[in-house]
Amino acid sequence: MPTSHADARYGLTGTMRATPGNRDAVVALLLRDVAELKPAGCHLYVVGLDPEDADLIRVTEVWDSRQAHRDSLQLPSVRAAIAEAMPMLTGEFTRTEFSAVGGLGLPE
Repeated sequence: MPTSHADARYGLTGTMRATPGNRDAVVALLLRDVAELKPAGCHLYVVGLDPEDADLIRVTEVWDSRQAHRDSLQLPSVRAAIAEAMPMLTGEFTRTEFSAVGGLGLPE
């Protein structure tokens, strides 16, 4: 577990809204090449469905650093998934950044 805030990892949680009928297709794109994120510095990548909103998708991520996350956005598989998903999204996004200082599932 990190011993100080300086050792914290970069965390991000957010939502995106799919256009009606496209939620499952967007989720499939978000999960398609998920294994490629680990070597890029990703420790946690969870895609979830909102039980009260059939079009809302929730994503929580923990990375080695903010820069590792930014760099991951340049991976060909990530760029392709974003390009394929964007037409199926409404443009409604939320985003919250946090410092992940420890917890179950994160490496010591």
